[in-house]
Amino acid sequence: MTAAQADLAGARSEFIPSPTIDAPRVEDGAAIWRIARDSEVLDLNSSYSYLLWCRDFAATSVVARDDGGVPIAFVTGYVRPERPDVLVVWQVAVDREQRGRGLAGTLLDALTARVAEDPGISAIETTVTPDNTASDRLFTAFAARHGASLTREVLFDGGLFPDGTHQPEVLYRIGPLSRRPAEPTP
Repeated sequence: MTAAQADLAGARSEFIPSPTIDAPRVEDGAAIWRIARDSEVLDLNSSYSYLLWCRDFAATSVVARDDGGVPIAFVTGYVRPERPDVLVVWQVAVDREQRGRGLAGTLLDALTARVAEDPGISAIETTVTPDNTASDRLFTAFAARHGASLTREVLFDGGLFPDGTHQPEVLYRIGPLSRRPAEPTP
């Protein structure tokens, strides 16, 4: 990067306000549904389910808000009933205009930092389809930042889905989690 490019990158970051990260509220359900719909890669759930998610799983989910308080990204998750030491990350989505800023990783780190305060949470699980390279990179980088191992195995074969065209869902297991992500290397 040239000095001029570095100056431009620094100038851009001065004008982009840092989003506020907090738990979702029921009123955020519609915006979260729209972000998921517009992602064009997530399996879209009913709008009703996003309202329920914001009510019932707010403690294991996060949203990023712009300076007007409007959701611009989210991570939804829940604690697995059969494995209370595991946080399942259900969906991660970033509004199109906000992509490329590392917001998904920031949200994932914020969520796991919050739930890791519960001494029982030691790992996360998520599923990723083979064609979703952005999610693969997100979770691979997350594991590396947290010094955690990452294993992959098919959880649901594509043939299990009723539409007959769904790719397999590959289970990513990441853990054990450290309390703080590793510092990036220069």
